[in-house]
Amino acid sequence: MRLFHFAAPNTFYPLAGKLAPWFFGLAAVLCVIGLYIGFFVAPTDFQQSEAYRIIFIHVPSAWMAMFLYVVMAFWAGIGLAFNTRLSSMMATAIAPTGALMAFLALWTGALWGKPMWGTWWVWDARLTSTLILLFLYIGFMSLQAAIDDPRRADKAGAVIALVGVINVPIIYFSVKWWNTLHQGASVSLTKSPSMAATMLTGMLIMALAFWMYSIGAVLVRVRAVILERERRADWVRQAVRG
Repeated sequence: MRLFHFAAPNTFYPLAGKLAPWFFGLAAVLCVIGLYIGFFVAPTDFQQSEAYRIIFIHVPSAWMAMFLYVVMAFWAGIGLAFNTRLSSMMATAIAPTGALMAFLALWTGALWGKPMWGTWWVWDARLTSTLILLFLYIGFMSLQAAIDDPRRADKAGAVIALVGVINVPIIYFSVKWWNTLHQGASVSLTKSPSMAATMLTGMLIMALAFWMYSIGAVLVRVRAVILERERRADWVRQAVRG
């Protein structure tokens, strides 16, 4: 019952404010450690030379782009099904960070693709489906911004979020389903890693850093969403004055 106490915006707001700095601090520490391992400790790849080191940013951002979309769709679906205000606010808060991760994955992928493929962009199955993921994030945010009534905006956004979930497994399995230039997964739940232990360690630490940053960013953003939507409530006036 104690957890449900924080399901209300007025009780979750102060909790989010207390937790966000801790997640940002963890993200900063982990990012420094991960980048140091990735750029200075991990060995040079015998095929891709030094250019492969972009994976320490590219892979975690791609993972987070997909993961955040699933989480966004989950909260949007909860809000649609049960009409819970905080759930819809969480979905709204997640979208910008998810879009950032998708953009970062595409941008770093282009930086990696230029020396590997000789071009910044190809209409590869994984690249194209990741671009669609970015458009889904943008569509979710744009649709919500275009509708004045928050409840209607949440419902419309939830439909896009839930329909778009089908794109996440397409991204993940695209290298298996289609003939693609993109290399297969180096980390799998069913197979041993196809990279050196130091590389894997650096990548996993960076993935955790991106995860911590995403949580912190979402907590900060959901506080802003709560203030905007609950601005007429007495507790908001008291919080602003305090």
